[in-house]
Amino acid sequence: MERKGVEPRAMNYLLGALVALVVSDGLISQFLVRHGLGREGNPFLETLVDGGAFWVIRVFGVLLCVVILWDIYKRRPNLAVITTWCFIVLYSGIVLWNSFVFFITKA
Repeated sequence: MERKGVEPRAMNYLLGALVALVVSDGLISQFLVRHGLGREGNPFLETLVDGGAFWVIRVFGVLLCVVILWDIYKRRPNLAVITTWCFIVLYSGIVLWNSFVFFITKA
């Protein structure tokens, strides 16, 4: 019998990539804001970038997303994979944009 959907190991890699991208976004954003090279685009996190609460919210938020996506994966694997890929593409774009801003402002 042929199994449909993506294997759990592959989903783990996708979720790991999502966590890495969110953390990368946070690191680059915090650096840019602290050095006056940019600003946080999320109005909820804008005032928290310099404090420890920024990382607590970031990490809690991404871990909550991972748990929710894994729960969805158990019942609807294709939906979870597509959703995770969408977030990966979104955060890849954000990280690329932040990197672009960093290199332009440092040049």
